[in-house]
Amino acid sequence: MESTGKVIHYTKIPAQEFGPTAPGAAIRWLVDDDHDGAPTFSLRMIEIQPGGSSPQHTHPYEHENFIVEGQGKLLVNGEWRELNVGDVAYVPAGMLHQYVNTGDAVFKFLCAIPVKALQGQSQSAKKDDLPLKPPAC
Repeated sequence: MESTGKVIHYTKIPAQEFGPTAPGAAIRWLVDDDHDGAPTFSLRMIEIQPGGSSPQHTHPYEHENFIVEGQGKLLVNGEWRELNVGDVAYVPAGMLHQYVNTGDAVFKFLCAIPVKALQGQSQSAKKDDLPLKPPAC
C-alpha cells in the first residue's frame, strides 16, 4: 500500500477492546501498515480504565511509550516503575512486561512498535501476545 499521509483526531479511530486477558484495556491503531502504508512503525494509543491492566506478556519486538494521560505502573526488567504524564518508557524485545492503571482516571499512552514485516515473526500472535493486527476500519 502506498501512503498518502494522514491527519485525523485520534478519537475518530475506533478503539478495539483487548478482551478478558486485559480487563479495561483498549487500543486505537493510529498509524499502521495496513491502513496507512507506514513502512517502519505502527503508532497506537493504549487506553486502560481505572483498575484495568494488560496481562504479563512478551513480544519478539520492542515498545516505545509516551504517557499522555493518567497514571500507571509498568513491570519492566523485573521491577515495577511508576508512570506519569510526560514519562517515556522503553520495553526491549523479549522482556516480560505489564501495564496497570493505578489512578482514578483513564491511563492513556502512545505505543510505537515495528510494522508486521519488521516484527521478526509470522502474522499469527503467540498465545500470550496482545492483538497485533489492527481492526478493519
